[in-house]
Amino acid sequence: MAFDYDKYIRPGKLPHIWCPGCGHGIVMKGMIRAIDTLGLDKNNTAIVSGIGCASRLPGYMDFCTLHTAHGRAAAFATGVKMAKPEMNVILVGGDGDGTAIGGNHFIHACRRNIDMTYIIMNNNIYGMTGGQFSPCTPTGAKASTTPYGNPDPAFDVAKLAIGAGATFVARGTAYHATQIDKLIVEAIQHKGFSVVEILDDCPTTYGRRNKFKSVIEMMNRLKEIAVPIKAAEKMSAEQLEGKVITGVLYKEERPHYTGEYAKVIARAQK
Repeated sequence: MAFDYDKYIRPGKLPHIWCPGCGHGIVMKGMIRAIDTLGLDKNNTAIVSGIGCASRLPGYMDFCTLHTAHGRAAAFATGVKMAKPEMNVILVGGDGDGTAIGGNHFIHACRRNIDMTYIIMNNNIYGMTGGQFSPCTPTGAKASTTPYGNPDPAFDVAKLAIGAGATFVARGTAYHATQIDKLIVEAIQHKGFSVVEILDDCPTTYGRRNKFKSVIEMMNRLKEIAVPIKAAEKMSAEQLEGKVITGVLYKEERPHYTGEYAKVIARAQK
C-alpha cells in the first residue's frame, strides 16, 4: 500500500513552489515518513525555518510551524524549546540560511546541545534569494555573485557541527531517498542537538550556471560521490578524494541544555 502523505500536508497548500528536479520534496517526504514512524503528535511538534527555498517546507506541513526571519530559525526554535521543553522541535533550512546569515545561531545551538533536530538541505547555493554563493558553494563553482568562479573554500557542515558541539551528526543525499527517513528518525530520538545534512542539488540557480546538462546528471553525481561510512573506513585518503561520507558520522551522549537549564531553575526556586 502506498504511503499516505496527505494526512501530514495542510489542505490547499499544494502544488509547492519548488522547481522541477529540486530535491526538497524528496527531503520533505523523508521527514514525513520519519515523523510517521515515530508517531509524533502534530500538536506537540514544532517545525521551524528561516527564509529560502528549503525554508518554505513548514508552510506545507500540518503541524505547529514557524516561518521566521532569514537565518534565525535556530534562535526561534531555541525559544520554543525553552518555553515548552516537552515539544518535539525540528528545524529545516538551506545551507545559506543555516551556515551563512544563520551561522552564529547554528554554532551556539550546537554548543548548547539543545534537544532539537536541524535538517540542513545543502544545495551549495542561495537558491531563492538570487543565486548568490554560500559558505557551501564548492571552490571554483559559479554563482550570481561569483560569475568567474568561487575563490573561497567551502564549509564542511558535518565537521562544523561536530566541532561546535552537536552530539548527533549525520549526512545523506536526495538521491538516497530511502536513507533520509532513517537518519531523521535516529536524529529525533537522540537527546541533544542533532544535525542531518542532506546534499540536495539546485538545478536552476546552481545547475544551469555550472553547466550540468540535466537533473539526472546532478542526481547521478550525488550517487557517485556518496560513500557510506562503513565503506569509507576501509578506503585510503586518495580513494576518498572528492567523495562525501554518508550515514551517522558522530554520536555522543552528553547532558542536553533544556535539562541542565531546568536544574538551574530548580536551584533558583529553593
